[in-house]
Amino acid sequence: METNGKQAGIDYDSLFNKIQELVLYHSPSGVETEIDRALLEQFTALKVENWQDRAGNVIAKIPGQNSDRAIDKATAQGAIAITAHKDEIGMIVKSVDADGCLQVRRLGGSFPWVYGEGVVDILGDQEVISGILSFGSRHVSHESPQKAQQLDTPLMWEDAWVETKCSIEELTASGVRPGTRVVVGKHRKKPFRLNDYIASYTLDNKASVAILLALASKITNPPVDIYLVASAKEEVGAIGALYFTQNQALDALIALEICPLADEYPIESGIAPVLLSQDNYGMYDEFLNAEIRSAASKADIPLQLAVLDGFGSDASIAMKFGHVSRGACLSFPTQNTHGYEIAHLGAIANCIGILTTYSMTLTP
Repeated sequence: METNGKQAGIDYDSLFNKIQELVLYHSPSGVETEIDRALLEQFTALKVENWQDRAGNVIAKIPGQNSDRAIDKATAQGAIAITAHKDEIGMIVKSVDADGCLQVRRLGGSFPWVYGEGVVDILGDQEVISGILSFGSRHVSHESPQKAQQLDTPLMWEDAWVETKCSIEELTASGVRPGTRVVVGKHRKKPFRLNDYIASYTLDNKASVAILLALASKITNPPVDIYLVASAKEEVGAIGALYFTQNQALDALIALEICPLADEYPIESGIAPVLLSQDNYGMYDEFLNAEIRSAASKADIPLQLAVLDGFGSDASIAMKFGHVSRGACLSFPTQNTHGYEIAHLGAIANCIGILTTYSMTLTP
């Protein structure tokens, strides 16, 4: 199934470039304005109806063949939503020290040792400034708390800080305060190409947002309404998806996600996407999964199956709270999840192929 730079009719170069563009839009949970503007513009350019709701979700609607007619609710398929969260993990400022250093804590599932010392961008209310995520010197004795990090204990956020070399007055003028979001510096986020693989921070879940945009360009006149939802604040509790599913009646929700590659899971790196049966929040719908497996078979795309721990998605969380009756999670195998992630461009492209086929073969 592997080809020279193309999978499911998707050119790898174009897919890489689109993901790179999306990665470079900062979007820490709750402060997602950069990517919001870009998505609204791009959905508009694709000539699909789009809007942003009060929870921050960016939504595109592709009307189905049953949109303008009465349907038998007992037998007909209702609207489908496909979500990809647009927020990223990072840091949040806890306090500002008198010397201009920022004490930061995790935003979502972030760890300081994953980022390492280096440039971070501080998203002040008035302007973005840069600082250095710092852990202290290495050339120290046992009298220094940094020595324990070298020998004994894992590095925690309480052991890290951000050097700004700014005064309190300068930070205040920039709008830096407790609650300000901090992310990896933009120049450090630029993706790297490893043959047919893409390596980057925030593939979770910017690569899935790229899938949404591709679907918006490929799906036309589907049997039922399709909502493409770039969901907000997923990394801090699937807040955007819960709001959307509470206010929009759906027959099913399919979440697009990364899938962790680890020895404990029977998943291989490569072009085959992964369909989940269960995660920490509960079971996915077996009948919806069967429909997705059927679509993969029709599209002649390989599919892997998995049960995950330490994981959740828009779909499983929405099911747990009773907002949707049927949920599924289609994902692509990814190394170093919540770090400098690596995924095969073919697996990302094959998610597009499966969902395009699925969307066009629903029963109206």
